[in-house]
Amino acid sequence: MSNIDIIKSNFQENQKINSISSSQILESIDTATSKILSMIDSSGKLLTCGNGGSSGDAQHIASEFINRFESERKPLPAISLNSDTATLTSIANDYGYQYVFSKQIKAIGNPDDILMVFTTSGNSVNILDAIVSAKDKNIPIILVSGDNGGKACALLDQNDIKILVPSTRTSRIQEMHLVIIHSICECIDIHLAK
Repeated sequence: MSNIDIIKSNFQENQKINSISSSQILESIDTATSKILSMIDSSGKLLTCGNGGSSGDAQHIASEFINRFESERKPLPAISLNSDTATLTSIANDYGYQYVFSKQIKAIGNPDDILMVFTTSGNSVNILDAIVSAKDKNIPIILVSGDNGGKACALLDQNDIKILVPSTRTSRIQEMHLVIIHSICECIDIHLAK
């Protein structure tokens, strides 16, 4: 298979997953957006976390909130829990990597906040621990994952939202996660402009 064939297959597979996603997860994204808008109205903050590429997604949406997306608007409160390297490394060193997010949630999370977790598999131990810590503080969860959401789905209840990209391939899931982030941010921009 040539490089061109590989590249073309990536575009084709992306289009396929994009099409399936647009028929299956729009309502979940809409519900998540409404929940985030309520959080903003209640003076809560968005807490985000993820590992690897999902860490980038968590940082991405937090930066769009604090700075801006495409429109001028007030800064919105958000914290990417994977951005403070001193905190991350001290927790990982003293307690273990499993607790790098959960200890931060215990310290700064409030019931008016939302925890938005990005995980392609839904099985990362530190993500599961973060969800449990958020539950202990009555913080609602937005799970942005793929396939069946893994073990993380079992931790959610009716107060939480799951957005599950219908794919098992990490790259395709992460591509859709970016579309989800941008869709939410555009909805917020339009809402706040009213």
